[in-house]
Amino acid sequence: MFAGKKALLLDMNSTFMFGEDRFSASEDFSVHYFKIGGALPQDKINEIVRAVYKYLDARYPDENYRHSFPSLESAVRKVASEILDGNEITKIIDTFTFHELGYIPKEYAAALHQLRQRFTLAAVIDIWAPKTAWLNEFERAGISGLFSATSFSSDHGMVKPSPKPFELVLDQLGIANSEAIVVGDSPRRDLGGAKSAGIDCILVGGAEHPDALKSFNSLLELCTKL
Repeated sequence: MFAGKKALLLDMNSTFMFGEDRFSASEDFSVHYFKIGGALPQDKINEIVRAVYKYLDARYPDENYRHSFPSLESAVRKVASEILDGNEITKIIDTFTFHELGYIPKEYAAALHQLRQRFTLAAVIDIWAPKTAWLNEFERAGISGLFSATSFSSDHGMVKPSPKPFELVLDQLGIANSEAIVVGDSPRRDLGGAKSAGIDCILVGGAEHPDALKSFNSLLELCTKL
């Protein structure tokens, strides 16, 4: 399975980061928003964040936005019914980011270190907010130096299953698609994007598909098979 492979191109959410995307109907976005000095009423900030999430969520599977996914700031400006100054837009983006961001458990950070001993690592990541908070979480978890290439969709607006983010990191690594394996939890986005780019894929998180090289319950289980 790993013969001739030099690099692993890792998905992030539900692959080595968890607890992300806390946008359920019961979430009160005003809690974080007020902590950072937001001035809008509770019902208004909750309304805006939910509308932003709905706006982006509707476009995420749409092929028309695969290579031009809207920025979070443009979504805030689009859905807000009132004129917001730059300071308030920044606080709304910060609040959205807080709820989109997950965490990296210690055992998964250790697994990435183990994988790095054998493979070059890259990350192909779909996020809607700017990447700064994720880079900070990588630093906290002690994994920021493990990736030789990264693609964050909020940098360039290209989202999986487009092959382009995968091709981008292959170019950064300077390796052929035959020398890489994509590892992710989504048959549609990770496996679909990998196939479009001509890269083999391993599924984790319990996902299965006949086109995957192999399926594992988790990245931790994959590490036991090396």
